[in-house]
Amino acid sequence: QVQLVESGGGLVQAGGSLRLSCAASGSIVSMNAMGWYRQAPGKQREVVATITRSGSASYANSVKGRFTISRDNAKNTVNLQMNNLKPEDTLVYYCYAGLRLGAPEYWGQGTQVTVSS
Repeated sequence: QVQLVESGGGLVQAGGSLRLSCAASGSIVSMNAMGWYRQAPGKQREVVATITRSGSASYANSVKGRFTISRDNAKNTVNLQMNNLKPEDTLVYYCYAGLRLGAPEYWGQGTQVTVSS
């Protein structure tokens, strides 16, 4: 079992920055893929950014150049630095972990990000 706890969401003005953190515990060693999804009410979750244990990162086109994902395997944490935030980034953000890319198995509880215009 893997437990994921997110922190760092909140309210920010457009153009501002937030940093999301996800602390993992449990059988995390085998989790190659970690990252973030986000979701609007009534819609499917969409991938934001993913990072492997070796540090290979990928991003959704909508956040490239603005968001940066990082991972500390020793501390079992994954972070998402979000800069130049836009009102359309207002969503609930979920941390995830999985054995393979594209196959989330564990989710955090979600953290709300609200960007005011």
